[in-house]
Amino acid sequence: MKPINSAKIEFLSRSANEGFARSSVACFAAQLDPTLEELGDIKTAVSEAVTNAIVHGYPDQLGRVLIKLRLFPENLLEITVQDWGVGIPDIQQARQPMYTTGGEERSGMGFTIMESFMDNIRVRSTPGRGTVVIMRKKISLRTRP
Repeated sequence: MKPINSAKIEFLSRSANEGFARSSVACFAAQLDPTLEELGDIKTAVSEAVTNAIVHGYPDQLGRVLIKLRLFPENLLEITVQDWGVGIPDIQQARQPMYTTGGEERSGMGFTIMESFMDNIRVRSTPGRGTVVIMRKKISLRTRP
C-alpha cells in the first residue's frame, strides 16, 4: 500500500524534545480530523516511544531519534520511531508490563501503554545498533455537517 502523505522529523535525544515530537506528530495527524480522544491516544503513544528512545536507547550519551510519519488510504496513520542506541537484547521481555532497565524512577509500562492506545505495534531491535518501533492507528471517518 502506497502512502498518500509522509513526513520525517529528526532530533537529538534530549528530554526537552519529547514535547516537540508529540506536538509535531499531532499536527501531522490533524489532517485526518481525529477526535480529541484519538489525538490524545496518538500523543501518548508517541511520548512513550520517544521517551523510551531517549532514556533507554541513549542512557549515557546523546544520539539521534527519527520519526517517520505516513498516511495511507482509509485514514490509517503509521508512526515509526527509530534510534541508533544500545538496542534491546530481549524484546519479548521488554514488552512485559513493569519490566524496565531505567531504574526505580521508570514504571516499565511504555510498551503496554503504546499497545493500549494504538491498533498495532511492532518492535525491531539489535543490541548495539538501535531500535525501531512502528505503530499504526486507524482514525475513524467522521461525517461532516
